[in-house]
Amino acid sequence: MPNLAARMSRAKPSAIMLVAEKAKQLKAAGRDIISFSIGVPNFLPGPHVYEAARKALDHDSGQYGSNRGPDALLDAFLQHLEGSGLSGYTRRNLATGIGAKHMLYNLGEALLDPGDVIVFPTPYWTTYLDIAEILEAEVRALPCPSSQNYKLTPAQLDAALPGAKVFLFNNPSNPTGMVYTREEIAALADVLVRHPDVWIICDDIYNRMVFDGIGYHNFVNARAELRERVIQVDSLSKTYGMPGWRVGFIAGPEVVAQAMVTLNSNHITSMPEVVNAAAIAALSGPQDVPEQKNAEFSAKRDQVLAALDAIPGVVCPRPQGAFYAFPDISCAFGKSHAGKRIDSDVAFCDALLEAKGVACVPGSAFGEPRALRISYTCPTAQLAPGLARIQEFFAELA
Repeated sequence: MPNLAARMSRAKPSAIMLVAEKAKQLKAAGRDIISFSIGVPNFLPGPHVYEAARKALDHDSGQYGSNRGPDALLDAFLQHLEGSGLSGYTRRNLATGIGAKHMLYNLGEALLDPGDVIVFPTPYWTTYLDIAEILEAEVRALPCPSSQNYKLTPAQLDAALPGAKVFLFNNPSNPTGMVYTREEIAALADVLVRHPDVWIICDDIYNRMVFDGIGYHNFVNARAELRERVIQVDSLSKTYGMPGWRVGFIAGPEVVAQAMVTLNSNHITSMPEVVNAAAIAALSGPQDVPEQKNAEFSAKRDQVLAALDAIPGVVCPRPQGAFYAFPDISCAFGKSHAGKRIDSDVAFCDALLEAKGVACVPGSAFGEPRALRISYTCPTAQLAPGLARIQEFFAELA
């Protein structure tokens, strides 16, 4: 039998999906499982989105669409960008694709040659490392532990950028839920101005999910001269409860947008008409569902933090966006539960799932082995019982 391509030896299945699948199997076997594992919003878009999709099916042309995306969708995304404080873009600055993950992979293809250096903070979303390894890029992961609130400092960034090709930044953060303030963004932007040969990818798909009145801030607004190097990644998945629709966007310099369009022409060709219609309706129609859900997630965040704060030794910097908490649970290392020794985040999550039926993703999947990720998108009725089980688990450690 012929061999697979060498790059497949560098490709790994998603650690998040592995945990979610294990939880699903246990539930199917009759276990009472509460899953805090996968980052699915757990709500559906408004009825106007489905109505637009039905009308599109009734008038389906059956033809190929634009490699960039239809004008109506591009215009709706431009309006969405302006709502996030990002103006001055045109259709030529945009491209669409099959979700943010597709856009990130295509950006890697467009910007990185083998051996090029990509810089991003740790903790990071698992796919960042996976894409870099598949493309044979050199990774400089910058440790940002709980002691610095999981945030990158200007000094760290300044030291890491010489010789780098791409800086990848995620705000609000998955997995930590941390959000950078206006002042923090400005300080990092000042550093980026001093390194003119570095592309800047802003994976800010949670930019409408920000709490506490902190607001969403961007490098382009902080330093206008960065516009020619910043590529903004966005998606409908989280804000609009549409992960299965697979709609992603980028906004950036024309040369980058055109590169993404060219790549689309060689694989996906175009987005389906029905998906485009749903996306236009989501972006242009009533915004009451995402606004309501943002308020609900903020309340759930408070509930999660209160439960974690009550556990001696657990440290969890206050997340101010997305729908994640990322507690440092290393206080449990070296202890045992029901005779099983816990010496790592993986062992902790395995024991928690087995003993209490609560599924969380080990922090090592995100480059931080002293923590775990809690995704609090579960049904509200499951949140308090799941948190109580985590508290019970800690109380039973010996």
